[in-house]
Amino acid sequence: MPDEFIMHGARDAVAQGWTHIDEQVRATEEAVFENPSLAFDLAKTLVESACRTILNERAVAFDKDDDMQVLFKLTKQNLPMLPTDATAEREARKSLEQTLNGLNTALQGVCELRNAYGFASHGTDGTRAAMESTQALLAAQSADAIVGFLSRVHRQEPAAPGERLTFDDAEDFNSYIDDANEPVRIFELEYRSSEVLYAVDLEAYRDLWLGFDPAESSAESDFTAAEEERFE
Repeated sequence: MPDEFIMHGARDAVAQGWTHIDEQVRATEEAVFENPSLAFDLAKTLVESACRTILNERAVAFDKDDDMQVLFKLTKQNLPMLPTDATAEREARKSLEQTLNGLNTALQGVCELRNAYGFASHGTDGTRAAMESTQALLAAQSADAIVGFLSRVHRQEPAAPGERLTFDDAEDFNSYIDDANEPVRIFELEYRSSEVLYAVDLEAYRDLWLGFDPAESSAESDFTAAEEERFE
């Protein structure tokens, strides 16, 4: 086992301007082998800090008490996981999101395992100490990969002021979705398809919106109307 650990992804984020997480990064690196029980909490805190930074810079509201899982999900929803010229590659986006979710699950899982069973809480022999450092290393590596990836995506396609997509800003697009899909019904309640997509999968909504061509949708609507009139 190495005697030091370097968070290359997180250090890159620091070098690119996230200097406020520098102390967290260094503390996590040191804790992996010197104080592994602390490294678990630091790894989670580092991911939370990265998510809060991105959400703040993209003017996305969140609650100060939101935990890592909530912040991570909200951050994913507001980041373009693929370049704008690849918005049609839904399967690629899905695969990429699954990979990122896997890293987050690894981080969350090993932290929960440590909290539940406390690898070093039943003794101080060398075997248990080494085991806890191994788990701490997994948590820190997962956090490093997550922070590095999120920061790079955020930098590559920053959100310009006032560009955050809201449901009311895309009425033509919403109508296009609603015309192409049936309303969503739950018992006696009925919801617009566009409204449901925006609420449950903002990233997919955004991807479709980026590839939306109002001129094409208008032509399709005119063609459909003409066809319907022809058969009346």
